[in-house]
Amino acid sequence: MNYRHAFHAGNHADVLKHVAMLAICDALTAKPAPLFALDTHAGRGLYALDSNSAQRTGEAEGGIGRLVAEAPSDPLITRYLQVVRACRNEHGRMAYPGSPWLLAHVLREDDRIAACELHPEEAAQLRSNFARDQRVAVHERDGYAAMKALLPPRIGEAKFGRGLVLIDPPYEAQLEEFDTAISALREALGRWPQGCYALWYPIKLRRALQPFYRRAAALPAKSALVAELLVRPDDSPLLMNGSGLLVLNAPFQLDVKLRPALHALAKVLGERHPQAHLEWLKVAA
Repeated sequence: MNYRHAFHAGNHADVLKHVAMLAICDALTAKPAPLFALDTHAGRGLYALDSNSAQRTGEAEGGIGRLVAEAPSDPLITRYLQVVRACRNEHGRMAYPGSPWLLAHVLREDDRIAACELHPEEAAQLRSNFARDQRVAVHERDGYAAMKALLPPRIGEAKFGRGLVLIDPPYEAQLEEFDTAISALREALGRWPQGCYALWYPIKLRRALQPFYRRAAALPAKSALVAELLVRPDDSPLLMNGSGLLVLNAPFQLDVKLRPALHALAKVLGERHPQAHLEWLKVAA
């Protein structure tokens, strides 16, 4: 309840998460069937990088700021920068889109989005930001509980066979958050096994994540892919040295498209000995 994403909007972790998320959404929307997207920890959905919160940390300067300045030619990064530019054309040159805004921008008229936020002030701002978008339902509730309540997705008579669940918790409980997330994913896969699930996670000491990788590989999903970006060596437990995204039931060839993008991001956003890591924990049979 103390976490506010406004302090971290547009940093290197946001860049990784949003580049990958857009690649997933584009793959899903390539087929005509309607989609359902659930954003479990949505925040306010739209941020101002000239706000006091963002300026206090300056994290966006080493993320979206650096990427805009160098604009590598990788197609996934180009796509991401186009979406950020569209957000700024609508909301001002210092705007940065959170994941709900990105979902609303790239999904279609017959797709539906559920955005959950537990913090009352953030939820109120989220509701205000999407008040005119009938596709977006804002829920002031715990995102993990929403996975139980909203999956499998059904709105009125409409059932959704495909879609994305984005889980982006603040990790205030640190490593204990992985236990909660893995448990929630296991139950959600039982309810909606065909959905694509993306769990963001911070990286401080990568070796401490080995139990998480093993448990992720054992989940009842068809496939499990991790995409990670470290901007500095993972040798300090006091810093977020990088972050990763666990993607369950990944769209076809997501790894092929992500690999060059990850290396381009490492080159541009890296501070000291950056690394890009892509690995299948489980491959579809």
